[in-house]
Amino acid sequence: MSCGGDPATLGAVSVADRARAGLVDALVASGRIRSAAVEQAFRDVPRHLFLPGRTVEAAYADGAVAVQHVEGVATSSASQPSMVAIMLEQLDLQPGARVLEIGAGTGWNAGLMARLVGPSGAVVSVDIDEGLVGTAREHLAAAGVAGVELVTGDGALGHPAGAPYDRIVLTVGSADVRPEWVAQLAPGGRLLLPLGLRGSQVSVALDLGPDGVLRSRSVRSCGFIRMRGAAAVPGGAGVDLPGGRRLELPPGAAPVDAAAVAAALDEPGPPVVSPVELGTVDLWDGFGLWLALSEPGTARLVGGASEVHLALVDPAGLATAAPCRGPTSVVPHGPGGQAVAGRLCAALAAWADAGRPDAPCWHLTVHPGAPPPGPDPRVVALPNAWVACDPGPPVDPAATIPAGPVRT
Repeated sequence: MSCGGDPATLGAVSVADRARAGLVDALVASGRIRSAAVEQAFRDVPRHLFLPGRTVEAAYADGAVAVQHVEGVATSSASQPSMVAIMLEQLDLQPGARVLEIGAGTGWNAGLMARLVGPSGAVVSVDIDEGLVGTAREHLAAAGVAGVELVTGDGALGHPAGAPYDRIVLTVGSADVRPEWVAQLAPGGRLLLPLGLRGSQVSVALDLGPDGVLRSRSVRSCGFIRMRGAAAVPGGAGVDLPGGRRLELPPGAAPVDAAAVAAALDEPGPPVVSPVELGTVDLWDGFGLWLALSEPGTARLVGGASEVHLALVDPAGLATAAPCRGPTSVVPHGPGGQAVAGRLCAALAAWADAGRPDAPCWHLTVHPGAPPPGPDPRVVALPNAWVACDPGPPVDPAATIPAGPVRT
């Protein structure tokens, strides 16, 4: 009788070990993994055991893997390893910490966090979907991970039974900073969440001050599946257009007349050329975020031959801009489009003059309650809080590390 186990099994394990080592080495080399603790957690907790039925190659590719669909829409995924690494570095977990995770997914992130906080710490992972909680429990057992408490419940309410927490982390996109999460943080604790800001989404680490205000420690671009339940993220006020196109407006935006938009798009004027180059990533991060926090009429034109364009919408007309190499052509549409194009070009120039800031260059301050009166494009009202958004030198030591692509 062989005492070495089944050769086929040993071969599969060896392939998985090599694939995992390759992924971790790449994440370290790219700077997504910066600390020895996060590197060791990635090496210790095998992702393929949290994705049964997937190939080893799929499990250790740097991509998100959808694990559940409802009516054709993905409602849960195994997040992209790059993004998981970035967020764990943002979280800065220490041995002995108490952590609440909202959104259990496959359980892999909870397993990594359990490894980071060690036996003296605790990880509670809550998910609204009982089925996901069950499979996460199976995956953690298969991987031999202890120290994770799995709870079925609405993460909008947190999990007060285990509070206070040193860290609370969301692995789903949110359009709010819920008072329950703030109340369940320990003094000086950190809340990390993918927060929607007028159509862009950022992973922001917020430290709780003694005055009850949350201040950002680091901000990175991201793209997560949205929350369900009491804090469900509303869809944008988008409109479908002829030719398979859609104008995507951020949640809370004023509705627009689809016929008027379609008519304006059929009346392009002579382009206004800006010397500022616009990259693909700048549609969501970079200039896309800058424009959204400068002009409340920011939108994105998606589909058709246009693929994705940034758009600035005004009752009098609109203007669009697409990524390109070299100077950017800003196209006016409709009778008042030329003036709107001028505003978009002015925003491009201001962004370039500021040094082309991207997500890490924004400082976010989250205050409870309603925002102060008066229009201010850099004040974002949330259902239970408001966010002051100010550009400036990044405080995140990893600010120069490229985050994208990080759709998960």
